[in-house]
Amino acid sequence: MKKVILTTVAGAVMMIQAPLAMSGDVASLRGANNLDVEAQMFEAKKRMQVQGGIKRAWDLQPPSIPHDIAKDRVSLQENTCMKCHSKENHEKEKAPEIGETHYKDRDGNTLKKLSSRRYFCRQCHAPQADAPALVENTF
Repeated sequence: MKKVILTTVAGAVMMIQAPLAMSGDVASLRGANNLDVEAQMFEAKKRMQVQGGIKRAWDLQPPSIPHDIAKDRVSLQENTCMKCHSKENHEKEKAPEIGETHYKDRDGNTLKKLSSRRYFCRQCHAPQADAPALVENTF
């Protein structure tokens, strides 16, 4: 009996919602772009170059990348970020050394090499572009 009532209620909700969704009142983040037409390539924004780094927005925020990374590669075979930011090279390259937490496994044990959990830098660290905000915000 409960299944019949739930199915009836779900059907009624769908019948009410369907006309609203089809009315065109639903706003999309992609704008009025027709999905049947191939999208145009957007203009590439200029990456910010910031001496001394970019101020963090909150205490534990991963640092933003203050330089161009177009030619950097991070794959299973190589990580070009380590050419400048590794323990061995950071002083010579005048670059910040990656944090100690990047050398710990999930159990908190210190490793001799970069943890595989922290290998793909751009999962947390992002370059910044000199561009207007996409949406209004008060952050």
